[in-house]
Amino acid sequence: MNIIDELKWRGAVNQQTDEEGLYKLVGEKSISLYCGIDPTGDSMHIGHLIPFMILKRFQLAGHHPVIVIGGGTGSIGDPSGRKTERVLQSAEQVKHNAECLTNQMKRLFGEDGFTMVNNYDWLSQISLLDFLRDYGKLFNINTMLAKDVVASRLDTGISFTEFSYQILQSIDFKMLYDKYDVQLQIGGSDQWGNITNGVDLIRKMEDKHDAYGLTIPLMLKADGTKFGKTAGGAVWLDPKKTSPYEFYQFWFNQDDRDVVKYLKYFTFLSKEEIDALETEVAEHPEHRNAQRKLAEEVTRFVHGEAGLLQAEKVTQALFSGHIEELSGEEIEGAFRNTKGGEVHEESINIVEALVEGGVEKSKRQAREDVKNGAIRVNGIQVKDTEAAISAHPNTNGQFIIIKKGKKNYFSIRIVK
Repeated sequence: MNIIDELKWRGAVNQQTDEEGLYKLVGEKSISLYCGIDPTGDSMHIGHLIPFMILKRFQLAGHHPVIVIGGGTGSIGDPSGRKTERVLQSAEQVKHNAECLTNQMKRLFGEDGFTMVNNYDWLSQISLLDFLRDYGKLFNINTMLAKDVVASRLDTGISFTEFSYQILQSIDFKMLYDKYDVQLQIGGSDQWGNITNGVDLIRKMEDKHDAYGLTIPLMLKADGTKFGKTAGGAVWLDPKKTSPYEFYQFWFNQDDRDVVKYLKYFTFLSKEEIDALETEVAEHPEHRNAQRKLAEEVTRFVHGEAGLLQAEKVTQALFSGHIEELSGEEIEGAFRNTKGGEVHEESINIVEALVEGGVEKSKRQAREDVKNGAIRVNGIQVKDTEAAISAHPNTNGQFIIIKKGKKNYFSIRIVK
């Protein structure tokens, strides 16, 4: 199957600069293609992952991905998708972020079969006069103003710095075309203007029509809201920001209306496997087999087998209520955003802890729930209202973990 046919089946194609030409090109030979990311932070989130899933599919289909870490463009700021100017980061912060993203890319793409570059290496070598004479002369201001990313900012204002971003990204494509024979750039739908500028620059400078662009649709949930955000904020690929358990749960909790779309987009399962899971969703949605498979596949891809096993271990422990064997790291990851209050004693009566920690509204209700066996403390059921409780032994004296009923967890912080 031509890789473009697969991408269309997976719902991953939005716009192409030359649909017929690109289809023929990738059907005839292995090509080099690229996608870039600016180091605006020290970790990608799942929104960033979207175009790189496509890059990975090209890699698996025998093509050669080139990943561009935008050490140069990241110091300028991409205006795409923003209503206001970015705050410029220090050179040290950009360098640190670039190193972090480089390590994440290596985990996703392996040790070989791809090339990783930093556009600071060439953009920093271009003098102002060379920039204006060699590149600026080839860009028409009227055309640049008409690009959506710029036009949307004309009312509120855009600096020359961010206005020039599209030229820098075009230079990236030209440099990669020359050095690595890169013929295709992919990106999100908001990158269409930047991508087409790069294609046009290559045509003007090389008088060739063998460079292409492809964008991916904006991903929305069934309720119309943007994919990737949760009540707790972004879902990060860095396990220190979003634990493997939290990452797993994000995917497991997807709506039945969205899960098949995400299986197509974020997993490498075959059409036959996904069709079977789609039938499962229609006939037995209560089993949540499609969501479980989605969570397994994406967690394994991002965090490896060890991360998946940790996520499944924590999930099972929380489901059963037996959390006494969880490590401090696993507890932190599982209860990072769990509701709960504070107490000020290392050892405290269970009834007082439940009220002060926000688990119960009154001591009467607390006593009743304890006596009825509805309360588990650090994984162990407690039915004695006179019992003194303390922190989970693996949290360095910091947290008491309470389970009330079948699935309500509270994390009470001990403030000394």
